[in-house]
Amino acid sequence: MDVRNEEAVSRFVERFAAQLTEAGMQRMAARVFARLLASDGGAMTSAELSEALRISPAAVSGAVAYLTQVTMVSREREPGSRRDRYVLHNELWYETFTRRDQALTLFEKTLRDGAAGLGADSPAGARMTETAAFFAFLQNEMHGMMARWRAHRATLDLP
Repeated sequence: MDVRNEEAVSRFVERFAAQLTEAGMQRMAARVFARLLASDGGAMTSAELSEALRISPAAVSGAVAYLTQVTMVSREREPGSRRDRYVLHNELWYETFTRRDQALTLFEKTLRDGAAGLGADSPAGARMTETAAFFAFLQNEMHGMMARWRAHRATLDLP
């Protein structure tokens, strides 16, 4: 059985959190998310997160509020306790990208409406039309990519 190297876990958490922050996620939310990801059970209490990350309960609360809002984690009651656990969703990345697909649909529609209002022949209308076409292309590619991922995942030896 492998012995968990807490120093290596901490290095991973801080490194991945820095990458998530660089990509636009709030810093504390990135740290909490990375720590949950690194936990064997994919779930921790506020107190456990606070201790593991050496941050205040208020910082955990703010980070979890953000992660819950963007549906990257959910709050569950610990069985037989009044404490909440924060849990990563199964197929987290798949769900995250699926929600991005929904955003692309809204962006595309709004851009097409904007282009129609501005006139497709105007420079701004043409720019919006091209951007809407780009989002439509991304959305189409995303559907195919997710289908390929599901097929590929079935071939992997994963729990």
